[in-house]
Amino acid sequence: MRAIFDTHVHYDDDAFDEDRDELISSLPEKGVSKVVDVGASLDSSKKALELALNYDHVYCALGIHPEEVYDLDDDGYEWLKRNITNDKCVAVGEIGLDYHWKDISPNEQKEAFIRQLKLAEDTGKPVVIHSRDAAKDTADILREYHDGNGVIHCFSYSKEMAAEFIDMGYYIGIGGVLTYKNARKLIEAVESIPMERIVLETDGPYLSPEPHRGKRNDSVNIKYVIERMAEIKGISEEEVREHAWVNSHRLYRMKMS
Repeated sequence: MRAIFDTHVHYDDDAFDEDRDELISSLPEKGVSKVVDVGASLDSSKKALELALNYDHVYCALGIHPEEVYDLDDDGYEWLKRNITNDKCVAVGEIGLDYHWKDISPNEQKEAFIRQLKLAEDTGKPVVIHSRDAAKDTADILREYHDGNGVIHCFSYSKEMAAEFIDMGYYIGIGGVLTYKNARKLIEAVESIPMERIVLETDGPYLSPEPHRGKRNDSVNIKYVIERMAEIKGISEEEVREHAWVNSHRLYRMKMS
């Protein structure tokens, strides 16, 4: 059976403080052979890099989430610039736009987003895109400032929007929300997305799939997403695993092993 690659998780989060080492160390024997710990603030990016350096099967993405744009001052930017070139850093992220919460103005978010897209371009790294209630602005900025190498994380838009991002060259990240009873729009999108453009993620500790919804999420729970995706696509679970494995390595420009 093909191993699992969790393309987006946050093991640096406080939710894992009590058992972080035990959990991460146990992942390979549970069928999860690679994970990418994704930074969201400067502090979490530093922790993500530390985890990547401490575990062979852990990699990281470094970046500033739109809700944490104040971390992207000159010192924060210089730290990112120095460390994104580390061999264990496979992407810039998570970066993007989030208009759901009104604390940070759209203009401030756009400025930080574009600045980090340019950093990704300069270093040749893919991007991990966070986009919530901001589909048009996200797509417009990506068309102008990026080359289409990355993933739309935790995809939540329509099948038409999925097609736009795919046409631009992006992969689509799918996680536990796919298993929810109210996920009709996402199910329709997944039905339309070619398996060649789908990668699997948890976003742990968030968004646990059924039957663990509301509990702490971790990479092992991807098996429930695989099961649901196989049902939706009318293919075997092993086919889902194989596609996701290949796609994840292509996304992050990693050698398959």
